[in-house]
Amino acid sequence: MGARDPVLFALILAAGGSQRLGAPKQLLTHGGETLVQRTLRLAAAACGSRTLLVLGAEYSRVLEGAGAALRYFIINEGWQQGLASSLTLGLECLPDACGGVLVLLADQPLVDEADLEQLTAAWCKRPDAIAASRYGGRDSECRDEGEGGRGDSGAVLGVPAIFPRRLFPELRALTGDRGARPVIERHRRQHPQDVVAVDCQHAAMDIDTPADAAALARSTDRED
Repeated sequence: MGARDPVLFALILAAGGSQRLGAPKQLLTHGGETLVQRTLRLAAAACGSRTLLVLGAEYSRVLEGAGAALRYFIINEGWQQGLASSLTLGLECLPDACGGVLVLLADQPLVDEADLEQLTAAWCKRPDAIAASRYGGRDSECRDEGEGGRGDSGAVLGVPAIFPRRLFPELRALTGDRGARPVIERHRRQHPQDVVAVDCQHAAMDIDTPADAAALARSTDRED
């Protein structure tokens, strides 16, 4: 980014209790890293030290699993209120210099640096808009897990996504366990020019259940 471009910060939401999985999904491994380590690495590649990790359930274990690269974190003591509480808390901790926020989840293990490079490049061209990941389609079996909105083509728009500062009040008004989906979906419907969709098929996989974890393990085995 140039000297006059908006300053981008990364916000990693990793406070959930992983009830359906039965163990902290943030500590699953992929490619020799815990998922929280991997997400921190990707965030650092995109935003450098301008990265904030939101912890909650079993935060001491997740903090240990995050490794030495972690610089800034905050603990959401109200994590049981849902994903929106972590998003709101994280936004409140970002400095005034923040012109946009890259929202990441710690349970999308296939998202890679190239995906985030495309996302940030798209946002830099349209810094007043939302840059949202697009995955799936009419012939896709990918699920809508609450972090995206389906367009007419059946594709999902969701995180990773970048939101300009002007939309922070809308994000902070969210409640429950739906994350940023309502903001993306509302702007997609009412102000489509406010949303830039960036293809990111890797975002289709997230980890919620033992079957998801087993699928991740199989994909890791194939890579090895």
